[in-house]
Amino acid sequence: MKLSSPAFKQGAIIPSRYTCEGANVSPPLEIEGVPGNAISLVLLMHDPDVPHHLRPDGNWDHWVVYNISPDLHSFPEAQEPPGINGKTTFGTHRYGGPCPPDREHRYFFNLYALDCMLTLPKDAGRKEVEKAMKGHILAQAELMGRYEKGNGY
Repeated sequence: MKLSSPAFKQGAIIPSRYTCEGANVSPPLEIEGVPGNAISLVLLMHDPDVPHHLRPDGNWDHWVVYNISPDLHSFPEAQEPPGINGKTTFGTHRYGGPCPPDREHRYFFNLYALDCMLTLPKDAGRKEVEKAMKGHILAQAELMGRYEKGNGY
C-alpha cells in the first residue's frame, strides 16, 4: 500500500497552506494498493517532535479518522475523509495543521487497511484507535513531511 501527496514529496517540506500559518486545510492525499479484502481504512497524522515540557509523551495528534471506505483512492484537499473523525490533541474532531512551537518538526501521515470496522467512543483519539487496530492491520503506508514556522514555505 502507498500513501502520497501531490502537494509534497516524502520527507519534504509541507507547504504553509496546510499549516496554522496558511489556510490550515488538509493536504490532498493519494492511496494505492489497498488490499482487496480490506473492510476499512484509518488515517492518523501526528507530530512526534513536541517538546516534552509541553507534552510529556512528545506527541501531538493532528488528524484521526477511522472507518473510512477502502474503495477511496484519494482524499481531496480541504476535505475530511468520509469516516468517523476522532479527537485530536487540539480537542477537535477535524484536521489541524502543523504549527510547531520551536523548530522544524516531522509530521507522519499513517494509513492503515483493516479487516474490520472499529467500534469506539465518540471522543476516541489516536491511542484508542491504535489499540483497537491491533491484530486487524492488513497493510499500512506512511508519508512524512516537515515544517518549521516562519520560514515562508
